[in-house]
Amino acid sequence: MSADQLLLRLEEYKRRFSAADAARLAGLLRSIERRRFSTAASLIRLHETLLFLRAYPASAEILRLVESILKRFSGRVAAIDDKAPLAAPEVSGIAGSELTAVFSRDVARHLVRRHREQVSLEWGAWESPQRLGLILPDLLPLAADDMAVEAHVPYEEWIEAAGGLKWLVEKAGRFDELEVPLSWDLGDSAATRTHMRLPVRRIFYHREPLIPRRAVSLGSLPHDPPLATRKLSPRQGQRMIDLARDTSAVRYRELHGFTYGDERHVYEVEAGRGVVFYVWGVPPARRLPLRSYHAASIWKNGVPVGYFEALSLAERMEAGFNLYYTFREGETAWLYARLLKMFHDMLGVRCIWLDPYQTGHENEEAIASGAFWFYRKLGFRSVDAGLRELTAREEARIAADPARRTSPAMLRKLVRKPMVYEFPGAEPGAWDLFETRRIGLRAARALRTRFGGDAARMADSGRRAAGIAERDCTPHWAALLAILPGLAGWSSQEKQALRQALRAKAAPEEVTHLRMVQNHARLRRALLRL
Repeated sequence: MSADQLLLRLEEYKRRFSAADAARLAGLLRSIERRRFSTAASLIRLHETLLFLRAYPASAEILRLVESILKRFSGRVAAIDDKAPLAAPEVSGIAGSELTAVFSRDVARHLVRRHREQVSLEWGAWESPQRLGLILPDLLPLAADDMAVEAHVPYEEWIEAAGGLKWLVEKAGRFDELEVPLSWDLGDSAATRTHMRLPVRRIFYHREPLIPRRAVSLGSLPHDPPLATRKLSPRQGQRMIDLARDTSAVRYRELHGFTYGDERHVYEVEAGRGVVFYVWGVPPARRLPLRSYHAASIWKNGVPVGYFEALSLAERMEAGFNLYYTFREGETAWLYARLLKMFHDMLGVRCIWLDPYQTGHENEEAIASGAFWFYRKLGFRSVDAGLRELTAREEARIAADPARRTSPAMLRKLVRKPMVYEFPGAEPGAWDLFETRRIGLRAARALRTRFGGDAARMADSGRRAAGIAERDCTPHWAALLAILPGLAGWSSQEKQALRQALRAKAAPEEVTHLRMVQNHARLRRALLRL
C-alpha cells in the first residue's frame, strides 16, 4: 500500500468507532509508525488526521499509537526538503516547523517571556525597520545623533546593544507601530499543535457514531441541567490564559480575551463527552465601553479544538465561534449547543446574534463550508424579511430535491444580513435591527453637533442628566447618557438602579453589570430606541 493509499484509508477510518473498525485503525497506525512520508502535503494530512484521532479516540490503543507517532513528529518534519507549506495559516503550529508573524506588544511580550530561546526578531522580513528611528531616540542616549541625520542606520546593531528583542518589547511603549516580524522556531515546544495537551482525569472514548447536527436541539437547552462549573485559582487561571494565547499565536491569531484575560475569574465548565470549556472575562481597564466581553477556550480530551467570543448587551449576545480546521468533522453542532447552554446560564443571554461574516458574507471559507445551513438548521433566521423569504424558497427546493446543493452564488445572497436565534422567553424580533455601532455613531454626531467636539462637556452633561457622580460612571457611558432618550423622565428608583448598573461595569466580574442591564427595563428599551 502506497503512502497516499495509507493516508486515505486512515482518513476513511477516523470517524468509524465500532470495535472492528477500531482494530483496523490500530493496524493502520502501526503501519504508519514504520512509514516515511517525503512531502509536506503528506505530513500535513497525517498530522491533522492524527490530531483528530487524539481528540476523538475509539480506544486506549489508538490513543497510545497516535501519541507515539506525534511524539516523534518533528523528526519527520526534519526529513523533508520543502517545509514552507507547513507555515500556511490553515496548518501552522506543527512540531519542527517555524512561523513568522507580526504580533501586538502584549502577545510579543508573552511569547518572549515563555519561549525566549525560540522567538527572535526576523530582520529579513521587516519591511520598515526605519520606524525604529521614531522611537529609539527617546529610549537610548545619543541615538538621535545617528538617526536624525544618517541615511543608513544600523538598527540591528542598536537593538542588540540595548538588549535585543526582550528589551524592545519591554521598553518600547509604541511597539505596535513598528509592526515587528517575529520568527518562532517551534521545535518540540509544548506550545505546538502537535504536543499541546492538558492532563485529563478520564479520556472519553468514542465507541458509537458521532452526534449529528439533526440530533441537536437548541430549544431544550434552557431546561437541561446546568453544566458543572468550578472557579480556578488565579495561578490556574493564568496558566489557562497563557495556553490560550499560545494556541492562537501558533495559528497567527490574537483574541482580545486571550491577550487581556482576567486570571482572577477563570471558570472550568464540564460539557460532557470529554469536552471542557475554560471561560473568563477581562479586567476593568480592558473592558469594552458598552458591551460585556467573555472568551472561552475549548478542549476535547485535553486537546485545544477551538474558541468562542461572546459580546453581550442586556439579553443579546454576539457569538463568535471558531472550531479549528482539524476538528470540523467532529461533533460541531453538539459542541456549539453546549457553548450556548453555558453562556445562557452564566450570562442570562436569550438572543444569539451572528455577524454576517460568521455565516459567509465576504468570507469564502464559510461559503465553502456551508456555514449558513449549519446555523439555519439549528434554528437561526435572518433578520431581513426578504432573505427569510428567499431562505424559505430555497428550503422548499431542497425538500423537493434532496440531492440539490445550494450554489455559492445563492449562499452569498442569503448571508448578507445578520442571523439570530431566540431562546424561549425572548421578545421576538426585539434585537433584529440593533447594532451597537449605531449607538457609537449617534454619539459621535452628537459630540460634533451638540457639544462642539468637547467630550468632557458631553460626559458631564450625561452625568448631570442621570444624577451620577463621576466616580460611578465611565466617560463612555456618561457620553451615552447624554443622548439616552427619555432619561429626564425616569423615576428616582430607575435612576438609582442605573447608577448601580454603571458602578458594576467596574466590578470584579462584568457579569454583574450585564445582569443589572438585563433587569433594567427602562434602560433596555432606551438602548433599543437608540
